[in-house]
Amino acid sequence: MRVILAEDSTLLREGLVRLLAEEGHEVLAAVGDAEQLLSAVNASPPDVVIADVRMPPTHTDEGLRAALHIRRRRPEVGVLVLSQYVEKRYATELLASDDGGVGYLLKDRVVQVEEFLDALERVGGGRAAFDPEVVRQLLARSTRTDPLSRLTPRERDVLAEMAEGHTNATIAGRLHVSQSAVEKHINAIFDKLELTGTTGYSRRVLAVLRYLGS
Repeated sequence: MRVILAEDSTLLREGLVRLLAEEGHEVLAAVGDAEQLLSAVNASPPDVVIADVRMPPTHTDEGLRAALHIRRRRPEVGVLVLSQYVEKRYATELLASDDGGVGYLLKDRVVQVEEFLDALERVGGGRAAFDPEVVRQLLARSTRTDPLSRLTPRERDVLAEMAEGHTNATIAGRLHVSQSAVEKHINAIFDKLELTGTTGYSRRVLAVLRYLGS
């Protein structure tokens, strides 16, 4: 894939450039701030952008805002966001895009090379890839405020896997059940969340967003 990388840490940026090149990906540009990221994407649109949430000058949400801008202007470009911490607002903003091709990983996950590359491949393939720890923390809600208290434990497991961006076949393998069982659980989730009137990928996104309490 063709990749543009935006990360203000020189050490991490150079390490990712080397890793991506070794895996056969073409790094079109590696930049250190959001302004350079937008310029690089305009000059040569990639298949995937990898961007840190916090970059100069304020180190707040420049990278995230640039990523969302790219998604609005070029929905065909996948966006994989890296963050030091779990930041709910940023994760749900990315999930709100129902076009697929989005991901949110903690930087600690990057050192687990296979998981990072798998997330990159999923985002590049138009699917979602969300860090399991991000999903775990976002789903840690009390039953008093949880709108999904009607779900069974297995349905909650399936929805958590959906939130990470896994396909039905992958979920079946990870939970050691049949794919038809996964499909039945997902249909039950949609029914209980009153999402039967919508179709396609957006229905999965709406279910996850409902679960995250956005």
